[in-house]
Amino acid sequence: MRLLHTSDWHLGRSFHGVGLLGAQAASLDHLVDTVRAERVDAVLVSGDVYDRALPSPDTVALLSQSLERLVDAGARVVVSSGNHDSATRLGFAAGLLERAGVHVRTSIADIGRPVLLGDVAVHPLPYLEPALVADPLGATERTHGAVLRAAMDRVRADAATRGGRTVVMAHAFVAGAATSESERDIAVGGVSVVGADVFDGVDYAALGHLHGRQAVTSTVRYSGSPVAMSFSEWRHTKGGLLVDLGGSQPVVEEVDGPVQRPLAVLRGTLDELLADPRHVGAETAWCQVTLTDAVRPLGAMDRVRRRFPHTLELRFDPQGAAVPIRPYAERVAGRSDVDVCCDFLTHVRGGRAASADERALLDEAVEAARVARGLADDEGAAAPRATGAA
Repeated sequence: MRLLHTSDWHLGRSFHGVGLLGAQAASLDHLVDTVRAERVDAVLVSGDVYDRALPSPDTVALLSQSLERLVDAGARVVVSSGNHDSATRLGFAAGLLERAGVHVRTSIADIGRPVLLGDVAVHPLPYLEPALVADPLGATERTHGAVLRAAMDRVRADAATRGGRTVVMAHAFVAGAATSESERDIAVGGVSVVGADVFDGVDYAALGHLHGRQAVTSTVRYSGSPVAMSFSEWRHTKGGLLVDLGGSQPVVEEVDGPVQRPLAVLRGTLDELLADPRHVGAETAWCQVTLTDAVRPLGAMDRVRRRFPHTLELRFDPQGAAVPIRPYAERVAGRSDVDVCCDFLTHVRGGRAASADERALLDEAVEAARVARGLADDEGAAAPRATGAA
């Protein structure tokens, strides 16, 4: 049995204001090609199919077309819901879809009822929110570990009567795995991490939720997301995992997906970054740039984008700038309102003082504010007494 383990499609996600639907469509095209080329029996999608509970029409259309193409390519598809999905909406028409070879599991009522692929029983566990499912599952505590263990008790009970191989799909944060900035925190009561031992006794655990592809143990793995969603993932290699269950241990092979545009994280002074030949590759990448100039350069983003046109995030971390330690009251004592405004401008620009024109503009604004304040103070005063004969 050959499985293709994927997760965290997050269809409809944007990246610093840039829509990712085109890149996600390319990754799904590659998924279909992999199913054909590798003769995949089943595609597993371990949660977070959508990025939000109310996906856009374009996003729903992409999922519909992709599921149809995967089935046409010869694979069955097993989908479980994640913490970003609406279990009710994703699970709509699940019974009808199952007849077509698409198995969508979003309800705790289905936990323990596997999808049978030959002699392999695949148990898709939806994301389990402890506050909502602890009592129905009979969990001893309202924690992620407790509800997942209760769900696994149902899986093991089925495995004990059925025999054969068992695969579990789960959407959780397992101890020992590495996180990134793009995952939504699922902490409940400060306890969100579960131990890998919760999956003891199964042949393979196909995990979702964390966006970096990684192995917690030889049989407990995250496929990672097919597309990067934060600059913390710039070193990730995106794709999926091919899992062969023919021997005593699963044989896992990494499958790298397409990269529409790479990520680059750059740091240095503006002049260094604009001149350094080592950054040629970043000229076509989505860039996060941190400038370390002691004084914030004027027009920094425009100048950065002349070389790195796809810069999405510009940060400042001044190095060598003087840091005043005097109390604020002491620093402004005896200074005019215009002087204080100029000091503030100097501060927020990393040390670049106001020009003569800027000072004149601030002087005009301060004076206008003073006049307006004076007029406001008179609002509601009695009208002047009328003069002349009655």
